Amino acid sequence: MTKEQAWVFVRAVITALVLVGALWLTGRFLSLTYPFLIAALLVWPLLPLIRLLRERLRFPNGLAVLTALLVGLTTIAGVFTGLVFLTIFGVQQFTKHAPQWFETAAVHMQEFFNETILPIWEQVIGIIATLTPEQQQAFRESITGLGTQAGELLGQFGQALADGLRQLLIAVPSSIIIILFILLSVYFIGKDWRKMRAYIYDVFSAPVLKKTKLFGRAFRVRVFGFIRAQLILMALTSVIVLVGLSIIRVEQAVTLAIVVGIAEILPYLGSGTILIPWAIYLFITGDITLGIGVAIVYGVTLVARQSLEPKILSSSMNLHPLAVLISLFAGLQVFGAFGLFLGPLFLVIIVILKDIGVIEDIKQFVKHGFKEEKQ
Repeated sequence: MTKEQAWVFVRAVITALVLVGALWLTGRFLSLTYPFLIAALLVWPLLPLIRLLRERLRFPNGLAVLTALLVGLTTIAGVFTGLVFLTIFGVQQFTKHAPQWFETAAVHMQEFFNETILPIWEQVIGIIATLTPEQQQAFRESITGLGTQAGELLGQFGQALADGLRQLLIAVPSSIIIILFILLSVYFIGKDWRKMRAYIYDVFSAPVLKKTKLFGRAFRVRVFGFIRAQLILMALTSVIVLVGLSIIRVEQAVTLAIVVGIAEILPYLGSGTILIPWAIYLFITGDITLGIGVAIVYGVTLVARQSLEPKILSSSMNLHPLAVLISLFAGLQVFGAFGLFLGPLFLVIIVILKDIGVIEDIKQFVKHGFKEEKQ
C-alpha cells in the first residue's frame, strides 16, 4: 500500500465515523427538539401572509404573526372539521344499512355452509370413521390444538388492543403539552424570523449557505411536487370510482368515491383496501352483478394508478419506482408503520445530496483531501 492509498483509507474511515456520529447526533437532536422543528416547518408557509400583514397592512410584527397563526389554525380546523363531518356521515350511512347487510350476509353464509361445507364435513366424517382408533385420536388432538391456537391468537389480539388503547390514553396529556409548545414556538419563531435568519447568515460560510439553499429548493420541489401529484392521483381515483359506481347505480356514490380516493394515500394498497373486500362480500352474498361491477371499477382504478404512478415518481421526485419500493420496505422494517413515510424521505434526502454535489464533495475529500482555496 502506497502512502497516498493509506491516506485515502484514513480519510475514508474518518468520513465514515463522522457520518455515523452525525446521524446519531441528528437523531438525538431531533428527539429533543422536534416540537420546535415542527414549529419552524409550520411557520414557513405562513411567512408570505406575515409579510403581507406587516408590510402592506402595517400590522405590528407580533400582531401579524398572531393573526397568521390564527388563520392557519382556522384553516386546519376547518379541514379537520370537514373530514370529521364526512366520517360521521359515512358512519351514519353505514349504521343505517349495516343491519340489512349483516342479515343478508348471514343468510347467504348459512346457505353456503349447508350446501358446501356440510356435505364436505360429512364426507370427512365418513373418511374418519374408516380410520383406526389411534388415527382418529390423533385427528381429534389436531383439531383441539387448532382450536387452542385460535383462542390464544384471539386472546393476544385482545390484549394488544387493550394495551394500545391504554398507551393512547397515556399519550394524550403529553401530546397536549407538545402541541402547546409547538404553538408557542410558531409565534416566537415567526416573530423573530428575520433576526434568526440574519444570525444564520452570519454564522455559516457562503458555500454552506449555497448548498443549504440548493437543498431547500430541491427538497421543496420534490416533496411538494410529490404531494401535488398524489392529490391529483387521489382526485382522479375519486372521479373514476364516482363514474363507475354511478353507472352500476350504487347508492351514496359520492361519499364512497371520496373515501376510496382518500384511501389512495396508502402506499401500494390504495383503493384496493376498500374495493376488494367489498367485491368479495358481494360475491359471497350472491350479488354477482354488482360484485363484477365493483371489481371492474377497481380494475380501472388499478390500471390508472399503475400507469400514472411511475410518471408521478419520475416527474416530481426523479426516483425509480424500485428505489421507492426498497425505501418503503426498509423504512417499515426499521421504523415500523411510520417508516412508510420516513423511508422515502431519507431516500429523497440522499438523492438531493447527490444532485447538489455533497456526495461528490465527500468522494473528492476521500480521494484528494481538502482543496486549497484559490487566492
